[in-house]
Amino acid sequence: MTEQRITDLEIHLMHQEDTIQQLNEVVYLQQQQLDRLAAEVELLKQQLQCMAPSTVREPADEEPPPHY
Repeated sequence: MTEQRITDLEIHLMHQEDTIQQLNEVVYLQQQQLDRLAAEVELLKQQLQCMAPSTVREPADEEPPPHY
């Protein structure tokens, strides 16, 4: 009976290790995707700033209009 229990625990442990490995791969791929998306957002932000600077800058960084 003890030997069967140890075998069952080993099988359970192997399934857990497999599940952990699968989850690790998913998290790794998601982090890569997040990094790519963050880089794309930064690039789009820079492109938008070149096209229309006042739509991206903070109000405190904005120069006052010439009539002030």
